[in-house]
Amino acid sequence: MIPRNTRQAAVRRLSIALAVSVSALSLAACGGGGSDDSAAKKSNDLTVGLLLPDRETARFEKFDYPLIKQEVADLTENKGTVRYANAESSVTRQSEQFRKMIADRVDVILVDALNSKAIAADVRKAKEAGIPVIAYDRLAEGPIDAYVSHDNELVGQVQGRALMGELGDNAQKSKVVMMNGDPADPNTARFKDGALSELRGQVDIVAQYDTKEWKPAIAKANMKKAIQKVGLNDIAAVYSANDGMAGAVIEALEEAGASKLPPVTGQDANLDAVQRVVAGEQYMTVYKSFLLEATNAAKIAVAKVQDRDIEFAALTRETVDSPTRKNIPAMLVPVVALTQDNIKETVVTDGVYTVKDICTAPYKADCAAIGLQ
Repeated sequence: MIPRNTRQAAVRRLSIALAVSVSALSLAACGGGGSDDSAAKKSNDLTVGLLLPDRETARFEKFDYPLIKQEVADLTENKGTVRYANAESSVTRQSEQFRKMIADRVDVILVDALNSKAIAADVRKAKEAGIPVIAYDRLAEGPIDAYVSHDNELVGQVQGRALMGELGDNAQKSKVVMMNGDPADPNTARFKDGALSELRGQVDIVAQYDTKEWKPAIAKANMKKAIQKVGLNDIAAVYSANDGMAGAVIEALEEAGASKLPPVTGQDANLDAVQRVVAGEQYMTVYKSFLLEATNAAKIAVAKVQDRDIEFAALTRETVDSPTRKNIPAMLVPVVALTQDNIKETVVTDGVYTVKDICTAPYKADCAAIGLQ
């Protein structure tokens, strides 16, 4: 578990925009508005339902759930609880879990939807039952109350920009393979759009693949197809939408006999991906602060239950649109391109990993070579 003081330091360091929001909140509260008086009467004895999509993405179990659980406890004097369920990549199971939380009358539901369209019916049922729903990490359809994530188009732009920087003057003649995420995940299109805004017309995109349920095994099979289609030595770079797929892509390249790996992107800053970056196997990953996303999702959920309208509005100062609702209150957390140059300033400083976690025996020499000690 990330220490509380480390989490606070990271939140302070990365949340300049939020500081403005909090200042606005404080000023509004000093005005003696009725929202805070009403909130004071609300019980801290509340239950937050948390629905996460899979166990293959390492961050969900290791960071998101424990961070949200701890923040809810901190905000409610240890009286609030989190009821957690993981869909394990099953849309049907997630729907069953969602409906169970409605039946159990949780106070608010945070849902990271496996399928944004399929979840809409359950969101409507929750609203009919008077239970607010907050889309977490992925934008769900239906009458959601708020959305907490990152600027997902910016994630793709950061990935594409990193590849362009690495390809340099050779970009125009470089053959690039794109390994996109699950088409049922609404974030996938945004990652892809962001990446294409940097790559389209600037490189030769020779193959693109969608990856059902973000499964590394599918990405690996598709990378093998790309190698056969394009030729191992002709692949100049691989856009991989996340770290799990990046690892699979690299495995396929190594098994095909690559003597030198092309730059491969990723996302999520999984520990094994950070180690691959250290070793020079993966060029970069996108670090999306779990600390900010998870802790602020908890703040928004508790504020919504306790009718803290001023705080809720201060935390959700942006808006996004889904196919079924416009102007959804949103918080979009900043992202950072993690490379060999800034590992210490990102995941180490934020307390996500220690140098010891990263620089295990197989990576000691690589860590020393880049000054990570």
